[in-house]
Amino acid sequence: MTFTRSAALSLLAAFATASCGAIADGPADRREATAEARYPPTGRLIDVGGLTVHADTSGAGPDVVLIHGASGNTRDFTFDLARRLSTGFRVTAFDRPGLGWSDRAEGGVSPLVQADILRAAAAEIGITRPVVVGHSYGGAVAMAWALRDPDGTGAVVSLAGATMPWPGGLGPWYSIAGSEIGGATIVPMIAAFAPASRAEKAIAGIFAPDPVPEGYADHIGAGLTLRRETLRENARQVRGLKPHLQAMSAEYPDLSLPVEIVHGTADTTVPAEVHAKPMAALLPDANLTLLPDAGHMIHHARPQAVVDAIRRAAARAGR
Repeated sequence: MTFTRSAALSLLAAFATASCGAIADGPADRREATAEARYPPTGRLIDVGGLTVHADTSGAGPDVVLIHGASGNTRDFTFDLARRLSTGFRVTAFDRPGLGWSDRAEGGVSPLVQADILRAAAAEIGITRPVVVGHSYGGAVAMAWALRDPDGTGAVVSLAGATMPWPGGLGPWYSIAGSEIGGATIVPMIAAFAPASRAEKAIAGIFAPDPVPEGYADHIGAGLTLRRETLRENARQVRGLKPHLQAMSAEYPDLSLPVEIVHGTADTTVPAEVHAKPMAALLPDANLTLLPDAGHMIHHARPQAVVDAIRRAAARAGR
Protein backbone atom coordinates (compact mmCIF):
# COMPACT_ATOMS: atom_id res chain seq x y z
CA MET A 1 0.00 0.00 0.00
CA THR A 2 1.24 3.50 -0.86
CA PHE A 3 0.30 6.45 1.36
CA THR A 4 -0.10 9.91 -0.11
CA ARG A 5 0.67 12.88 2.11
CA SER A 6 -3.01 13.73 2.49
CA ALA A 7 -3.88 10.14 3.37
CA ALA A 8 -1.14 10.04 5.98
CA LEU A 9 -2.37 13.29 7.54
CA SER A 10 -5.93 11.97 7.60
CA LEU A 11 -4.75 8.82 9.32
CA LEU A 12 -2.87 10.86 11.91
CA ALA A 13 -5.91 13.02 12.58
CA ALA A 14 -8.03 9.92 13.14
CA PHE A 15 -5.56 8.56 15.63
CA ALA A 16 -5.37 11.91 17.42
CA THR A 17 -9.16 12.09 17.70
CA ALA A 18 -9.19 8.66 19.33
CA SER A 19 -6.49 9.78 21.82
CA CYS A 20 -4.33 6.80 20.91
CA GLY A 21 -1.26 8.42 22.38
CA ALA A 22 -2.89 8.73 25.79
CA ILE A 23 -4.12 5.13 25.64
CA ALA A 24 -0.62 3.90 24.89
CA ASP A 25 1.29 5.90 27.51
CA GLY A 26 0.87 3.39 30.35
CA PRO A 27 1.97 0.31 28.38
CA ALA A 28 4.76 2.32 26.76
CA ASP A 29 6.03 3.40 30.20
CA ARG A 30 6.23 -0.23 31.29
CA ARG A 31 7.95 -1.43 28.12
CA GLU A 32 10.50 1.37 28.26
CA ALA A 33 11.29 0.67 31.92
CA THR A 34 11.78 -3.00 31.10
CA ALA A 35 14.07 -2.22 28.15
CA GLU A 36 16.18 0.21 30.15
CA ALA A 37 16.59 -2.28 32.99
CA ARG A 38 17.56 -5.05 30.58
CA TYR A 39 19.95 -2.92 28.49
CA PRO A 40 21.73 -0.51 30.85
CA PRO A 41 24.72 1.61 29.80
CA THR A 42 27.77 -0.56 29.13
CA GLY A 43 30.30 2.26 29.47
CA ARG A 44 30.68 5.65 31.09
CA LEU A 45 28.26 8.58 31.08
CA ILE A 46 30.06 11.82 30.23
CA ASP A 47 28.75 15.30 31.01
CA VAL A 48 29.10 17.66 28.05
CA GLY A 49 27.72 21.07 28.94
CA GLY A 50 24.83 19.53 30.83
CA LEU A 51 24.17 16.80 28.26
CA THR A 52 24.89 13.15 28.99
CA VAL A 53 26.88 11.22 26.37
CA HIS A 54 27.37 7.47 26.66
CA ALA A 55 30.76 6.06 25.65
CA ASP A 56 31.93 2.44 25.70
CA THR A 57 35.73 2.12 25.65
CA SER A 58 37.89 -1.00 25.30
CA GLY A 59 41.46 -1.89 24.33
CA ALA A 60 44.64 0.15 24.24
CA GLY A 61 46.60 1.97 21.54
CA PRO A 62 45.84 4.74 19.04
CA ASP A 63 42.29 6.03 19.28
CA VAL A 64 39.46 4.75 17.11
CA VAL A 65 36.00 6.26 17.48
CA LEU A 66 32.91 4.33 16.34
CA ILE A 67 29.67 6.16 15.47
CA HIS A 68 26.53 4.13 14.87
CA GLY A 69 23.74 4.63 12.36
CA ALA A 70 20.04 5.49 12.53
CA SER A 71 18.01 3.63 15.17
CA GLY A 72 21.25 2.23 16.59
CA ASN A 73 23.41 2.47 19.68
CA THR A 74 26.85 1.38 20.89
CA ARG A 75 25.70 -2.22 21.12
CA ASP A 76 25.85 -2.48 17.34
CA PHE A 77 29.64 -2.22 17.70
CA THR A 78 30.15 -4.02 21.01
CA PHE A 79 28.55 -7.12 19.50
CA ASP A 80 31.71 -7.81 17.48
CA LEU A 81 33.66 -4.99 15.79
CA ALA A 82 34.96 -3.29 18.96
CA ARG A 83 36.36 -6.61 20.18
CA ARG A 84 38.14 -7.20 16.88
CA LEU A 85 39.75 -3.76 17.00
CA SER A 86 40.62 -3.63 20.70
CA THR A 87 43.80 -5.73 20.32
CA GLY A 88 45.55 -2.85 18.55
CA PHE A 89 43.53 0.27 19.34
CA ARG A 90 41.74 2.08 22.13
CA VAL A 91 38.21 1.82 20.77
CA THR A 92 35.44 4.16 21.91
CA ALA A 93 31.89 3.71 20.67
CA PHE A 94 29.54 6.63 21.31
CA ASP A 95 25.77 6.74 21.46
CA ARG A 96 24.80 9.61 19.16
CA PRO A 97 22.77 12.43 20.78
CA GLY A 98 19.17 11.38 21.31
CA LEU A 99 19.83 7.66 20.87
CA GLY A 100 20.94 4.87 23.19
CA TRP A 101 21.91 6.45 26.52
CA SER A 102 22.93 9.87 25.17
CA ASP A 103 20.67 12.86 25.73
CA ARG A 104 18.88 14.62 22.94
CA ALA A 105 20.57 17.89 21.98
CA GLU A 106 19.13 21.19 20.85
CA GLY A 107 19.84 21.34 17.12
CA GLY A 108 20.76 17.65 17.12
CA VAL A 109 19.16 17.09 13.72
CA SER A 110 22.44 18.46 12.35
CA PRO A 111 25.31 15.98 12.04
CA LEU A 112 27.63 18.93 12.61
CA VAL A 113 26.04 19.60 16.01
CA GLN A 114 26.23 15.90 16.85
CA ALA A 115 29.91 15.86 15.87
CA ASP A 116 30.61 18.86 18.11
CA ILE A 117 29.03 17.12 21.09
CA LEU A 118 30.86 13.84 20.49
CA ARG A 119 34.19 15.64 19.98
CA ALA A 120 33.67 17.39 23.33
CA ALA A 121 32.94 14.03 24.97
CA ALA A 122 36.04 12.57 23.32
CA ALA A 123 38.15 15.40 24.69
CA GLU A 124 36.82 14.71 28.19
CA ILE A 125 38.27 11.18 28.08
CA GLY A 126 41.53 12.13 26.42
CA ILE A 127 40.94 10.92 22.87
CA THR A 128 43.46 12.45 20.45
CA ARG A 129 43.62 12.45 16.63
CA PRO A 130 41.28 9.50 16.32
CA VAL A 131 40.39 7.44 13.30
CA VAL A 132 36.68 8.26 13.18
CA VAL A 133 34.53 5.41 11.88
CA GLY A 134 30.90 6.01 10.99
CA HIS A 135 28.29 3.53 9.82
CA SER A 136 25.24 4.64 7.80
CA TYR A 137 23.96 7.89 9.37
CA GLY A 138 27.11 7.75 11.49
CA GLY A 139 29.09 8.23 8.28
CA ALA A 140 27.59 11.71 8.01
CA VAL A 141 28.61 12.46 11.61
CA ALA A 142 32.13 11.11 10.96
CA MET A 143 32.48 13.44 7.98
CA ALA A 144 31.09 16.31 10.04
CA TRP A 145 33.69 15.53 12.73
CA ALA A 146 36.46 15.87 10.13
CA LEU A 147 34.98 19.06 8.68
CA ARG A 148 34.78 20.63 12.14
CA ASP A 149 38.29 19.59 13.19
CA PRO A 150 40.45 18.41 10.28
CA ASP A 151 43.72 18.93 12.16
CA GLY A 152 42.50 16.97 15.16
CA THR A 153 41.18 14.04 13.11
CA GLY A 154 43.58 11.31 12.07
CA ALA A 155 41.40 9.77 9.37
CA VAL A 156 37.80 8.90 8.54
CA VAL A 157 36.35 5.50 7.67
CA SER A 158 32.88 5.56 6.13
CA LEU A 159 31.05 2.22 6.39
CA ALA A 160 27.98 2.23 4.15
CA GLY A 161 27.91 5.91 5.03
CA ALA A 162 25.00 8.23 4.25
CA THR A 163 27.30 11.04 3.18
CA MET A 164 25.82 12.60 0.03
CA PRO A 165 22.45 14.21 -0.77
CA TRP A 166 20.18 11.72 -2.49
CA PRO A 167 17.52 12.18 -5.19
CA GLY A 168 13.90 12.10 -4.10
CA GLY A 169 12.53 11.86 -0.60
CA LEU A 170 12.04 9.33 2.16
CA GLY A 171 9.14 7.02 2.93
CA PRO A 172 6.10 8.23 4.93
CA TRP A 173 7.36 6.90 8.27
CA TYR A 174 9.93 9.65 8.86
CA SER A 175 7.48 12.43 8.04
CA ILE A 176 4.83 10.90 10.31
CA ALA A 177 7.02 9.99 13.28
CA GLY A 178 8.99 13.21 13.08
CA SER A 179 5.88 15.40 13.07
CA GLU A 180 4.19 16.84 16.14
CA ILE A 181 0.95 14.93 15.55
CA GLY A 182 2.59 11.64 14.62
CA GLY A 183 4.99 11.90 17.53
CA ALA A 184 2.05 12.28 19.91
CA THR A 185 -0.13 9.52 18.45
CA ILE A 186 1.50 6.92 16.22
CA VAL A 187 4.82 6.80 18.08
CA PRO A 188 3.31 5.94 21.50
CA MET A 189 1.22 3.20 19.90
CA ILE A 190 4.31 1.62 18.36
CA ALA A 191 6.29 1.98 21.58
CA ALA A 192 3.49 0.32 23.53
CA PHE A 193 2.24 -2.41 21.24
CA ALA A 194 4.69 -3.25 18.43
CA PRO A 195 5.39 -7.01 18.66
CA ALA A 196 8.92 -8.37 18.92
CA SER A 197 8.47 -9.97 15.50
CA ARG A 198 8.30 -6.49 13.94
CA ALA A 199 11.71 -5.59 15.35
CA GLU A 200 13.17 -8.87 14.15
CA LYS A 201 11.74 -8.30 10.67
CA ALA A 202 13.19 -4.78 10.59
CA ILE A 203 16.63 -6.07 11.59
CA ALA A 204 16.49 -8.76 8.92
CA GLY A 205 15.60 -6.12 6.32
CA ILE A 206 18.57 -3.93 7.28
CA PHE A 207 20.96 -6.89 7.01
CA ALA A 208 19.57 -8.26 3.72
CA PRO A 209 20.83 -9.95 1.64
CA ASP A 210 23.23 -10.99 4.42
CA PRO A 211 22.00 -13.07 7.38
CA VAL A 212 21.57 -11.63 10.87
CA PRO A 213 24.31 -13.03 13.14
CA GLU A 214 23.07 -15.34 15.88
CA GLY A 215 22.47 -13.41 19.07
CA TYR A 216 22.55 -9.97 17.43
CA ALA A 217 18.85 -9.16 17.84
CA ASP A 218 19.03 -9.87 21.57
CA HIS A 219 22.30 -7.99 22.06
CA ILE A 220 21.34 -4.78 20.23
CA GLY A 221 18.48 -3.95 22.58
CA ALA A 222 15.66 -3.13 20.17
CA GLY A 223 13.62 -1.99 23.16
CA LEU A 224 15.90 1.02 23.53
CA THR A 225 15.17 2.01 19.95
CA LEU A 226 11.41 1.64 20.52
CA ARG A 227 11.26 4.19 23.32
CA ARG A 228 8.98 7.07 22.39
CA GLU A 229 11.53 9.88 22.50
CA THR A 230 14.11 7.75 20.69
CA LEU A 231 11.65 6.98 17.88
CA ARG A 232 10.77 10.66 17.55
CA GLU A 233 14.37 11.87 17.62
CA ASN A 234 15.59 9.25 15.14
CA ALA A 235 12.82 10.24 12.71
CA ARG A 236 13.64 13.93 13.11
CA GLN A 237 17.33 13.32 12.46
CA VAL A 238 16.81 11.18 9.37
CA ARG A 239 14.15 13.51 7.95
CA GLY A 240 16.45 16.50 8.44
CA LEU A 241 19.68 14.97 7.15
CA LYS A 242 19.56 15.75 3.42
CA PRO A 243 19.98 19.56 3.53
CA HIS A 244 22.95 19.20 5.86
CA LEU A 245 24.59 16.78 3.43
CA GLN A 246 24.02 19.23 0.59
CA ALA A 247 26.02 21.84 2.49
CA MET A 248 28.65 19.44 3.84
CA SER A 249 29.40 17.77 0.52
CA ALA A 250 30.36 21.14 -0.97
CA GLU A 251 33.23 21.20 1.57
CA TYR A 252 34.48 17.65 0.98
CA PRO A 253 37.06 18.72 -1.67
CA ASP A 254 38.80 20.78 1.03
CA LEU A 255 39.43 17.75 3.26
CA SER A 256 43.00 16.55 2.75
CA LEU A 257 43.03 13.87 5.48
CA PRO A 258 42.86 10.15 4.59
CA VAL A 259 39.39 8.70 4.06
CA GLU A 260 38.58 5.02 3.62
CA ILE A 261 35.17 4.34 2.08
CA VAL A 262 33.80 0.81 2.37
CA HIS A 263 30.42 -0.04 0.87
CA GLY A 264 28.49 -3.14 -0.19
CA THR A 265 27.32 -3.34 -3.78
CA ALA A 266 24.01 -4.91 -2.68
CA ASP A 267 23.23 -2.15 -0.17
CA THR A 268 19.72 -0.87 -0.93
CA THR A 269 19.41 1.15 2.29
CA VAL A 270 22.26 3.54 1.44
CA PRO A 271 23.23 2.74 -2.17
CA ALA A 272 26.91 2.95 -3.08
CA GLU A 273 26.10 4.61 -6.40
CA VAL A 274 24.47 7.52 -4.58
CA HIS A 275 26.83 7.91 -1.63
CA ALA A 276 30.18 6.09 -1.74
CA LYS A 277 31.16 6.64 -5.36
CA PRO A 278 30.26 10.34 -5.62
CA MET A 279 31.98 11.12 -2.32
CA ALA A 280 35.13 9.26 -3.35
CA ALA A 281 35.26 11.43 -6.47
CA LEU A 282 35.11 14.63 -4.39
CA LEU A 283 37.74 13.81 -1.78
CA PRO A 284 41.45 14.47 -2.45
CA ASP A 285 42.70 11.43 -0.49
CA ALA A 286 39.99 8.77 -0.59
CA ASN A 287 40.29 5.03 -1.04
CA LEU A 288 37.08 3.28 -2.13
CA THR A 289 36.50 -0.40 -1.40
CA LEU A 290 33.36 -1.97 -2.85
CA LEU A 291 32.34 -5.32 -1.35
CA PRO A 292 30.58 -7.47 -3.97
CA ASP A 293 27.09 -8.66 -3.01
CA ALA A 294 27.33 -7.25 0.53
CA GLY A 295 24.40 -5.40 2.06
CA HIS A 296 24.16 -2.50 4.49
CA MET A 297 25.60 -4.08 7.67
CA ILE A 298 29.08 -4.70 6.30
CA HIS A 299 30.81 -4.52 9.69
CA HIS A 300 28.95 -7.71 10.57
CA ALA A 301 28.78 -9.39 7.16
CA ARG A 302 32.38 -8.62 6.12
CA PRO A 303 34.15 -7.75 9.38
CA GLN A 304 37.70 -8.48 8.22
CA ALA A 305 37.37 -6.11 5.26
CA VAL A 306 36.20 -3.42 7.68
CA VAL A 307 39.01 -4.07 10.16
CA ASP A 308 41.52 -3.94 7.30
CA ALA A 309 40.14 -0.57 6.16
CA ILE A 310 40.41 0.87 9.67
CA ARG A 311 43.98 -0.36 9.97
CA ARG A 312 44.80 1.18 6.58
CA ALA A 313 43.29 4.47 7.70
CA ALA A 314 45.33 4.42 10.91
CA ALA A 315 48.53 3.68 8.98
CA ARG A 316 47.83 6.43 6.44
CA ALA A 317 47.29 8.83 9.36
CA GLY A 318 50.51 7.75 11.04
CA ARG A 319 48.60 6.34 14.00
